[in-house]
Amino acid sequence: MEEGLDAERLACWRAYVESSQLLLNRLDDELRGASELSLADYHVLVLLSEAPRQRLRMGELAGRLVFSPSRLTYQISSMERRGLVARQSCPEDRRGSEAVLTAAGLLTLRDAAPQHAASVRGYLMDDLDEAEVACLTRVFDRLAGRLRADGTTTPASRTPGSVSVSVKEK
Repeated sequence: MEEGLDAERLACWRAYVESSQLLLNRLDDELRGASELSLADYHVLVLLSEAPRQRLRMGELAGRLVFSPSRLTYQISSMERRGLVARQSCPEDRRGSEAVLTAAGLLTLRDAAPQHAASVRGYLMDDLDEAEVACLTRVFDRLAGRLRADGTTTPASRTPGSVSVSVKEK
């Protein structure tokens, strides 16, 4: 049996899990209320808006969103029906396809961005000093790099309940 976490690390873990879920749920609810975009929709639009020619191969987009291919297909299909994105064959490789930001998608993103940025500031960023921002950035960049490098934490490899931990016996 694996050793659990000491009380301090368990408190840190639980605070992270609970606060991050609360934050993501609040941001998603507010975004949907103001723009009818989900947080996932918004993230897709941001990534496409920042990409060259406002398009990304579906596989690259799935990797950046940390979505399984089937989840991305569902996401893009939903957004396509609403006119936010289009799916097109890759110009260089007709076998692949790309998600492409539409003019309506860019306009929707531009309309939603100020409110979403205000929510992110209000719920998280305005409460952090410069040292905390730098520390959290280092921690989460390092974590993401390690998880991406080992390749074992793809959406398909995760199992429900795999994040529970226990207090270490003293």
